[in-house]
Amino acid sequence: MISLDINGKKYMADVSPDTPLLWVIREHLRLTGTKFGCGAGLCGACTVHLDGDATRACATIVADAVGKPVVTIEGLSPTGAHPVQRAWLAEQVTQCGYCQPGQIMQAASLLAEDPNPSDEKIMETMKGNLCRCGTYPYIKKAIKKAGTEVKKP
Repeated sequence: MISLDINGKKYMADVSPDTPLLWVIREHLRLTGTKFGCGAGLCGACTVHLDGDATRACATIVADAVGKPVVTIEGLSPTGAHPVQRAWLAEQVTQCGYCQPGQIMQAASLLAEDPNPSDEKIMETMKGNLCRCGTYPYIKKAIKKAGTEVKKP
C-alpha cells in the first residue's frame, strides 16, 4: 500500500511503486479532472502540482509522490475561486476543454512563482501544454489577468 497526500487528503493505493501517478489519480482515486493526453509527458493534459511544482503525472511514478503534497485541478480550488480559474472563465478560454485542467495547473504554478510574467516567460512556460483548439491567445490573456489578482494581498 502506498500512502499519498492528494488535495490535502490522505489516500492509500494498492499499486506497484512504478505505477504512473496519473493512473492512481484517475483510476484508483477517481479524480478524473486530470486528463490522459499523450502518456509521455509531452502534452501537459495531466499536469498536477507535486510538492508545489507543475509536474506531468503520466511521466511520474507514484513512488516519487510519496511524502509530497499533490494538488490536482479538483484541489486547486473546489469552488473555482482560484484567480486562474476565474480568469479562464472571464476570458472565455475554454473551447473543447480537454486540455484546460493541465493548462490551468501549469498557469497557476507559473503565477505562484512570478505573478507578473513577461509574454516571453508565459510562452516558454506554457509551450509544453498543447491545445488542439488553439486558444493560446486567450490563455495568455487569462494568465495576465489572473496575475493581477495573485499580486493582491
